[in-house]
Amino acid sequence: MKLYDFKMAPNPRRVRMFAAEKGIDLEIIEVNLGAKEQMADDFKAINPRLAVPALELDDGTVITECIAICRYLDEVQPEPVLFGTGPLGRATVEMWHRRCELEGLQAVAEGVRNSVEFFAGRAIAGPVDFPQIPELAERGKARVELFAAMLEERLGESEYIAGDDFTVADIAALIAFDFAKVLKIRVTDETPNLKRWYDAVSARPSAAA
Repeated sequence: MKLYDFKMAPNPRRVRMFAAEKGIDLEIIEVNLGAKEQMADDFKAINPRLAVPALELDDGTVITECIAICRYLDEVQPEPVLFGTGPLGRATVEMWHRRCELEGLQAVAEGVRNSVEFFAGRAIAGPVDFPQIPELAERGKARVELFAAMLEERLGESEYIAGDDFTVADIAALIAFDFAKVLKIRVTDETPNLKRWYDAVSARPSAAA
C-alpha cells in the first residue's frame, strides 16, 4: 500500500500515527505541498481533490480522507482497538473523535490557513482557491483555546479522551495541538490535566511516525 503524504501536514500524520499503532508498514510517497506538487496532473489523477493523504491499494484503488483510510486500515488489522469496543465504546470514541476534528483540528486549520502567508489565496484546501479572511484566523485561535478548556475538564475525569484506552480521538487531538504551535498556542502547566495527557501521548513511539 502506498500513502501519498507530506511530512509537515497534520492529516497525513494522523494516518501515519494510526498505522504505526497498528504495526502496518506503508510505502510513503512524498507530495511536496510547499512546492505545490499536489497541483500537478499526475497527482490530480490520484486525488482530484488535490489533497493528502491518499492511500493507493495494491490493485490501484485509491482511498482519500484520513479517517476513511484509518477505517480501512482498521479492517485490515483490527488490533489494537482504536475505534472503541462494543456499541457504547464505539459511539463514545466516535463522539469524542468528532469533537476533536471539528473543535480542534478544524479550528487550528481555520487559524493557520487564514493567517500564514503561504496560504494566501488558498485558505481552504482543494481544487478551488479561496482568499484569507483575517477575522477567521482570530476566531480559529479563540476556538482552539475553548477546545483546550474542554479537554482540560474531560481529562480530569478520564485517562484518555474517550475513556481508559488510547484511541483515534487521542491521535486527532495530539496532532491538533502540535499543529497549533504554528499559531503560537502550546499546552502548558496552566492546564495540568491536558499537560499530563499531552506528555504521555507525545511519548508514544507512534507520535514520531
